[in-house]
Amino acid sequence: MLQSLHIQNVVLIENLSIDFQSGLCALTGETGAGKSILLDSLGLATGARSEARLVRKGAEQAIVTASFYVAESKILDDIFTDNGLSWNAGDILLKRQVGHDGRSRAWINDQPVSIGLLKEIGDMLVEYHGQFETHGLLNPKTHAGLLDDYAELSDKLDKLSELWRHWREAGKNLADARAKAEAAKAEEDYIRACWEELDKLAPQSGEEEHLDEQRQKLKNKASILEALDSALKAIVSEEGAETTSVHAARTLERLSDKLGEKGDTILAQLDQAVSSIREAAGQIEDLAAELSEPGTSLEEIEDRLYALRALARKHDCLIDDLPQKQEEFFNALDMIDNQDGMLSKLESLEKETRAAYESLADEISVLRKQKGQKLDDLVMQELVPLKLERAVFKTSVESLEESGWGPMGKDAIRFLVATNPGSEPGPLNKIASGGEMARFMLALKVILAEVGTASTLVFDEVDTGIGGATADAVGQRLSRLGQYKQLLVVTHSPQVAAAASHHWKVSKQGDAEIKTDISVLEHGERREEIARMLAGAEITEEARAAAVKLLERREAA
Repeated sequence: MLQSLHIQNVVLIENLSIDFQSGLCALTGETGAGKSILLDSLGLATGARSEARLVRKGAEQAIVTASFYVAESKILDDIFTDNGLSWNAGDILLKRQVGHDGRSRAWINDQPVSIGLLKEIGDMLVEYHGQFETHGLLNPKTHAGLLDDYAELSDKLDKLSELWRHWREAGKNLADARAKAEAAKAEEDYIRACWEELDKLAPQSGEEEHLDEQRQKLKNKASILEALDSALKAIVSEEGAETTSVHAARTLERLSDKLGEKGDTILAQLDQAVSSIREAAGQIEDLAAELSEPGTSLEEIEDRLYALRALARKHDCLIDDLPQKQEEFFNALDMIDNQDGMLSKLESLEKETRAAYESLADEISVLRKQKGQKLDDLVMQELVPLKLERAVFKTSVESLEESGWGPMGKDAIRFLVATNPGSEPGPLNKIASGGEMARFMLALKVILAEVGTASTLVFDEVDTGIGGATADAVGQRLSRLGQYKQLLVVTHSPQVAAAASHHWKVSKQGDAEIKTDISVLEHGERREEIARMLAGAEITEEARAAAVKLLERREAA
């Protein structure tokens, strides 16, 4: 609810702070006293359009700060979180600054925000209703939400939204699969030829590097064999390393008993050298034999490299990626060969998810119609004391074409009215006058007292053009609605003012410089103000007595 409103330099208001209470709060005062300025100020704080005319003459800027208390709200919590704002339930401070050029800035809980975000949160906190500003009724987009809240369909609608998402997802997957299958079918010959070509070549990962190594070896084969032969001769010839090493070892063996320990070490080293030389000779012979054996020729290796590189260019990839391409073509062929079974599964899933969505949507449609009829009956009962006994209120729940279905169901929901007997119900804004619209709105709001996120409702002179018993009925209904919501009611009706739990009087002060002021009225002051509203400028004792009766009636209720 709105806790306080602080206004600086807005039109006739220089500096004004107002603390509000819960329940029905009446704001009264003579025409031109500045009641509309209060509403304009609250509108600024909740995101209404700013205008330079609202800045007090001579001031650089106007500032309005509105403090609200909201115990908890998941919707508000999500909005705050999504926009990086901190709020843990409790106080919400909205602030708006308007310069003399009409430009404005906004803050929420002392954090700068866009005007759009200020309005989004402001709309969640305050709902405005005037003769031509009953946006909750005039905008058909809100009708479904109001009916669904009244019918307590929140859980079912959450489930329906989930079923809608599953159906849409299944439909998209089916459409994508059909498109891919058709495209693959059209290119089947090409895909099959590509796969067969790759399957025949059978490329291997890392093959390019291996073939390059083999090719380099074969290119150097002659020079390698010549070097190996020369090295082998240097080892095994009569004057080679093996022969000379053996000769040296035998010469020293004959003198081993005279050489001592050092001689033994030398002989061991020579034996090891001879062994290593013989091992090296064997490896040279093996390598020479390997190179001499018939095998893959240099021409064959180069032909394979050429074929691999040609396919890599064809498919615009690396040679090492060709095995992956081969697998992709295989999968595409597999999809073509098995597309009927795959598509059949996707079609079944699409049908199942559609049936689940339609079943719950139909159930919700039935509930909407049932609750809509109950709502109509209750609203019609409220219209009688509001002097709209000949009017008709009808909740229309009509089935939409499939193209209009959505996560909230298959229905088009509208509140329709007829003010003359026999007339066909139509849109409220085209059928009812300003005063009638206000009373239709009030009747509906009384029934939907606990529906809607806004805890503060503002009523701007919804009692215009009515009096007597009708005004009294309006006051009673506003009082009832005040049991569930905080109501700020700007009124010229003494019956409505007397029905309020709290009463503020708006007045002009000063001669040279006129300023708007507001004061809280206690019991005696309320009697005088209501008597003024009854009698006009000259308050009579009869008017005071009538005011007392009106106040006593409220206290007795």
